[in-house]
Amino acid sequence: CEDLPGTHPWGAGERPEPIPGPVLHLAPQPQRKNPHAIRTAEERRGLDQLTMNVAVNLSRAWQLSSHIHNMCSEAREAIYTRERDSVDVVPVLLSCRSTRDLWQACSCSYSLRLEWYPCLLKYCRNHDTTGKGIPYKCGIKSCSKGYQFTYYVPHKQLCLWDEET
Repeated sequence: CEDLPGTHPWGAGERPEPIPGPVLHLAPQPQRKNPHAIRTAEERRGLDQLTMNVAVNLSRAWQLSSHIHNMCSEAREAIYTRERDSVDVVPVLLSCRSTRDLWQACSCSYSLRLEWYPCLLKYCRNHDTTGKGIPYKCGIKSCSKGYQFTYYVPHKQLCLWDEET
């Protein structure tokens, strides 16, 4: 079997196949064989930036959606949303990193990276008698994905980790 990184049997513009349920059992098997191994992803995907720059008073959140009360039942005072999803005009906030006053409202950021998760089927190639490569499913490709959350805080004191990055 010859692994062909970066080549796929689907054409340009086509979507890859989702990982079928019966194949997913292949993903955890290597961890059972060597549970202390540190795994690295075969593909490093981009960063998704999620900017939640508006705090909504929980008692008024029903104006955005009737589902908020049920979905955000653990929230105590406010929920966060994007400016474009809210109906009110909101002033632009400075990032907490560039704000000097510990008691000023600002936009806080937190980054997170999932270093390894199963993301696609992996294809290998066998050569037939004529030497032509024939692709076949041979496992699961692993990926890495990053997220950056940016959200409103009423004062910088609630976002001290933003200075470290």
